[in-house]
Amino acid sequence: MGKARLLVVEDDPDISNMLKIYFSGLGFDVDVALRGNDALEKTRQVLPHLIILDIMLPDIDGYEVCRNLRTSTRTSHIPVIFLTQKDERSDKLQGLELGADDYITKPFDIEELKLRVQGAIRRSERESLTDPRSGLPAGRLIEEQLRRIIREEEWALMDLRINQFSAFNDVYGFVAGDDVLRFSAMLLGEVVDELGASNDFIGHAGGDNFIIISTDESAPKIKKILKERFDEEVQTHYNFMDREQGFIETTNSSDEIKKTPLMTITAGIVSPKIHRFSDIREITEMAAEARRKDTITEA
Repeated sequence: MGKARLLVVEDDPDISNMLKIYFSGLGFDVDVALRGNDALEKTRQVLPHLIILDIMLPDIDGYEVCRNLRTSTRTSHIPVIFLTQKDERSDKLQGLELGADDYITKPFDIEELKLRVQGAIRRSERESLTDPRSGLPAGRLIEEQLRRIIREEEWALMDLRINQFSAFNDVYGFVAGDDVLRFSAMLLGEVVDELGASNDFIGHAGGDNFIIISTDESAPKIKKILKERFDEEVQTHYNFMDREQGFIETTNSSDEIKKTPLMTITAGIVSPKIHRFSDIREITEMAAEARRKDTITEA
């Protein structure tokens, strides 16, 4: 997997800089927010794998930040470790009731904090809550969303797949492939933020496969802009020669050289306005079929 992303929300610059230097040295990708609202904005832009959250902040407190994260389908899965000077039992209970995963009191042992961070990320991945490369909800969280929407009327599910991703991985390597997955997750977030609603859901179903749950009205617009932007912006992941010629050279099982097109993304949309679904498997199967038809149309 690529680097795990941490967001440190701490208004004391000495502590925030120390944590950034320490965790960066351990191989984490660390960002810092000095205010609660900045933390929420940064989280919307790039999903962190874990948030270290101070309770006492200059604008909104850590409790309000955590409450906001937990009430959004886009961020409810992110592990949160509270960092505070308070040591009252009631304060700890309030944080845990809001959905915090852990609680550590200042002054803290940096080695203990490291172990708690690593443990929380491992638990999240082990329970199939997030994909370790994209940081997006995966496995069980996607299934929960599908079970939720099947009882509702106003929704549209989009099944997305990156075409030619395996060939790119073979030629450029898995590190470059992980970069493409992270780029894709960020792009999905940007387009949904622009054209969808704050409570729209984005998930990473595995490998080159993503899903978006939005509305009938927003989904076609999201699909159009997403495909346009992906097809253009993904080209930065190729070298100059491959971009210019519009393909990469791969070999098949017979060692014959094959010209493989650059990556694109295809998407299929289903909604209860068009179909009636009896179980969540029908939703995913019909969405995948709609996506395959989209692929055929492009070809």
